[in-house]
Amino acid sequence: MYTPSETAGPVLDLTLLRTFLEVVDCGGFALAADALALTPSAVSGHIKRLEVVAGAVLLDRNTRSFELTPAGETLYAYARNIVDLEREARARLSGARLKGRLRVGSSEDFAGAWLAEVLQAFHRTHPEASIELKVGVTADLLRQQARGKLDVVFGKQCARVEDGGELLWEEELVWAWGDDKAWKPGPQVPLAVFPEPCVYREAAIAALGRAQRAWQPVFESASMAGCLAAAQAGFAVAPVARSQLREGLRALSAEDAMPELPQACFYAFSRSAGPAAQALVAAVRQTGQRRRFAR
Repeated sequence: MYTPSETAGPVLDLTLLRTFLEVVDCGGFALAADALALTPSAVSGHIKRLEVVAGAVLLDRNTRSFELTPAGETLYAYARNIVDLEREARARLSGARLKGRLRVGSSEDFAGAWLAEVLQAFHRTHPEASIELKVGVTADLLRQQARGKLDVVFGKQCARVEDGGELLWEEELVWAWGDDKAWKPGPQVPLAVFPEPCVYREAAIAALGRAQRAWQPVFESASMAGCLAAAQAGFAVAPVARSQLREGLRALSAEDAMPELPQACFYAFSRSAGPAAQALVAAVRQTGQRRRFAR
């Protein structure tokens, strides 16, 4: 007969784990409370109970922000797997399988960074649903969607749109430059940008114009990897969302005499209200927020 080990402790409650993940993913207690339809005090209570069960402090908090402690980082990784597996198990056991083909358009910000992970998880949970993916510039993808060629488009804007899109998250747009390269621009700021139309390109040019800084597009590529490589090499500065920064890159700031850039707004534009589209948008929102705040 099975006898529990003397070292067995309290069970990790799924509700507490979900609250913990939401706090980290949203970047704050108040935002997590809104997402979970709870009060901030209830969210704080969940975190305290989880810390008691875990036997460790998970969040190093001050009056305005928090950071994950080493124990918090460890539990976050496990909690994400536990919650994702529980959701996947419920979907499989429910028998409510999603079927059909979903035509998806994605800007490279989404596709290159982590969309493959989302699609793999989506396929595991909904094996009878198939996805056709097209990567391109947001404006072009939206035009294809208007012609009925795409069901869902994941793209970005540098301002909030009034209708037609679901805001997934916002993050800072920054000037990417080689981490080990001195920043000594000449009379003109060298830019690495996407071809027109591109909201990052437009935002960068507008910001430099307001700051009365001359500029020149010395590197143009339809690939985010290409623009980041040019920035890392110290060839040109690239306007990108902060989550796109990778090892070998840093963000230039006002101390480098570079003007402030607007927020990048990441959207889902959907023509379909079907369960497959809704499930994919929810998965993208969750993964995108998690990856953004984990940086």
